[in-house]
Amino acid sequence: MCGICGRVSSASVTDETLLEAMSSALLHRGPDSGGVFVDGGAGIAARRLAIIDLETGDQPLTNEDGSVAVVQNGEIYNFRELRAELEAKGHRFRTKGDTEVLAHLYEERGLEFAAALRGMFAIAVWDARRRRLVLARDRFGIKPLYYRLSGEALSFASELKALLCDPDFSREIDLDALEAFLAFSFVPAPHSIFQEARKLPPGSVLVWERDRPSDLSIELYARPRPAAEGDLRAEPEEELAAELRERLRDSVRAHLIADVPVGVLLSGGIDSCTLAALASESVARVSTFTIGFEERAFDERALARLVADRYGTDHHELVVRPDVTALLPALAETFDEPFADSSAIPTYLVSQLARQQVKVALSGEGGDELFGGYNYYAGHVLAGRFASVATLARPLIERLPTSTRSASSLDWRAKRFVRAARLPTLERHYAWKSVFTPFERAEVIHPDRRGSLDPLDVLRPHFVDVEGAEELAKTMGVDLGVFMVDDMLVKTDRASMAHSLEVRVPILDPVVAELALALPTRLKVRALAKKRLLRRAVEPLLPREVIEGRKRGFSAPVASWLRGELEPFARDVLSPGNLRRQGFFRPEAVTTLLQDHVEGRGDNSRKIWALLTFSLWFDRYASPGAAAAKRPRLTRVAAPQ
Repeated sequence: MCGICGRVSSASVTDETLLEAMSSALLHRGPDSGGVFVDGGAGIAARRLAIIDLETGDQPLTNEDGSVAVVQNGEIYNFRELRAELEAKGHRFRTKGDTEVLAHLYEERGLEFAAALRGMFAIAVWDARRRRLVLARDRFGIKPLYYRLSGEALSFASELKALLCDPDFSREIDLDALEAFLAFSFVPAPHSIFQEARKLPPGSVLVWERDRPSDLSIELYARPRPAAEGDLRAEPEEELAAELRERLRDSVRAHLIADVPVGVLLSGGIDSCTLAALASESVARVSTFTIGFEERAFDERALARLVADRYGTDHHELVVRPDVTALLPALAETFDEPFADSSAIPTYLVSQLARQQVKVALSGEGGDELFGGYNYYAGHVLAGRFASVATLARPLIERLPTSTRSASSLDWRAKRFVRAARLPTLERHYAWKSVFTPFERAEVIHPDRRGSLDPLDVLRPHFVDVEGAEELAKTMGVDLGVFMVDDMLVKTDRASMAHSLEVRVPILDPVVAELALALPTRLKVRALAKKRLLRRAVEPLLPREVIEGRKRGFSAPVASWLRGELEPFARDVLSPGNLRRQGFFRPEAVTTLLQDHVEGRGDNSRKIWALLTFSLWFDRYASPGAAAAKRPRLTRVAAPQ
């Protein structure tokens, strides 16, 4: 695992001072070593967290004559098979790891190289002969990659904070990205919060050439998507369950490849429990890590402990009552775009706990999107059957009392369900998942700061793209291509890498996803039953309480915090004076949201959390003058003469 960055231009000399500053900003992603490759106007750099080939795997790495140089953030799980193929064709290697394989694979296959990779990655290749830079991102978007095209220069980095090292980078906010952030709680690709930066979409290859420096080429090489109804798997359920169990086993084995200890981030959910069970088949004693809260509704320690006891793991758990007023600014520093998913808190804390023992951990991201784990998937099934009933019940639901704090969350969910039940599928999905509705965004955003983007348009291509699939599968495809990429995976990447912990996600492996995307949705969701085939597949591995457990979600008790110890902090950060100074949100609308929440007239916690995180982020990143990172020593890799 690493952080990568670089800059290429039509100039004859690289600004090495800027390149070193960019690399320094990524030190947390790779504290073990740093290297740089410079060739005329091209420079690429990497910070390394040493996981595989500890002695000879420092980056950048090149082919035999130095004409192809590579840096990567991630892991390639089929690198040994690829290396054997390349050696049979005459390629010679100096190291034992996966990064050098990329240089030779590119040399052999050109721009098609990324399609052959099984892993999580963001890769930069400098092709000295063709004077071109090639960027590639894995098909699921597990690893991040930002880029900026300015005139005849292209810069790229694993995180935005590295691009901000350029004094010419404009901090102008992308108002369309702001609209999307308030709708979703994150900024979706290809947007970034800044006008000047963009995200490379998952499964894409970008090419910059010195002879055409202002003309980028971005091509899609892979997009995981649900199968059309006519191509769905039709074998008996028991056969499919057995096949899924073996595919999961194969993926976990591959994801355990490392020259350092590997652990598991263990909640009480079926996804992470499955990973702990399967990892225990290959590792003598797996280390597992669990975070719990004092609030019982958010605490899954008991279920996690059942699995830890069954497999005799080296189990570590921590009950936290975090100092959120200190933690929120730390999260704003970590997520260098506004990010308002409150589950970042337990993810950040469990990563911190795990890093005390291991350098690598497995996590269960992707299970809900691939196998149907979210409650609103069941909601879609029910809405299709009972839309008329929901419409008739709407007047009664709308009159539910919201004056008591204990009832407000349930009332809010019930009202949201019936209001959207009769909408078309995609519009219903959007209505259920969005934080601020279009009307609410108009109320809260200052009129001069409105964007022109309809956030629904971000989702639409992913829904249309799976034409011919089952209706529920298409909504799951939207989640797989948008919400998982820019919410779940961003959360996991930033929260773990802030502590120099590599997190791997075995469920998001092509071996597993290939089967998952070809399953009929009835094997995933039926009425209120979710993850049906996955539960059946892992039934021999897990305690009954886990198999039958309800989904809690890996989240934090934000609503109660905002009515308690966090209220003064929220009022201070979102004070009218602060909001007027920043100039994005209408103070009177924000004050009303806060007051209604505190007094129990509704659950506005997601909205307030979004506004809080934006305000903290803005003061940290949206204006120049942030303190420069201390520059570590970088190792130079020789360019071809």
